[in-house]
Amino acid sequence: MGGLVLLCAAVLLLAAGGAIPPPEEAARMARFVLHNCDWGALATLSAQEGLRGHPFANIFSLSDGPPGLFSGSGVPYLYLTDMEISVQDLEINSNASLTVSLAQTPYCKKHRYDPQNPLCAHIIFCGSIVKVNDSEVALAKKALFSRHPEMESWPKDHNWFFAKFNITNIWVLDYFGGLKIVTPEEYYNVKP
Repeated sequence: MGGLVLLCAAVLLLAAGGAIPPPEEAARMARFVLHNCDWGALATLSAQEGLRGHPFANIFSLSDGPPGLFSGSGVPYLYLTDMEISVQDLEINSNASLTVSLAQTPYCKKHRYDPQNPLCAHIIFCGSIVKVNDSEVALAKKALFSRHPEMESWPKDHNWFFAKFNITNIWVLDYFGGLKIVTPEEYYNVKP
């Protein structure tokens, strides 16, 4: 039932006229896309034997806050375990990139945009993954469990922990003409 409510909310939000920020508002677009995505592709530098030093991408569930208008913080939160191969890479080198795309929402299908079409906006974040401190755990937990309720029942013996993507660089591809660069300050200061 909760998943259906989330899906309906996302469809209503994305179907609403003018809900997608205009191309000249790249920082708002970055916030909008992240908030409307439930997962992203996280790329690390592999520390695994045979792949050491090579790029390695993996899918991770994420959330910047509970669903709904203006409820996102802009901070991508993740729920991780040291048992996961990409997390093992991050223990050696915490630098990573994270890509999120409106291709995972109904928006691009509705408009018949291929995921590579710039009008099917995607955002590339660069930065590092860090464990959240004690003062941020409740916020991360609410953000993730509100969108991914299954996480609460994941095996406790896997030693799950809350982490966040510390953003240092942001690139927005939401229109023709190439990538737009958004600073973290612009990103966090804009009203989504």
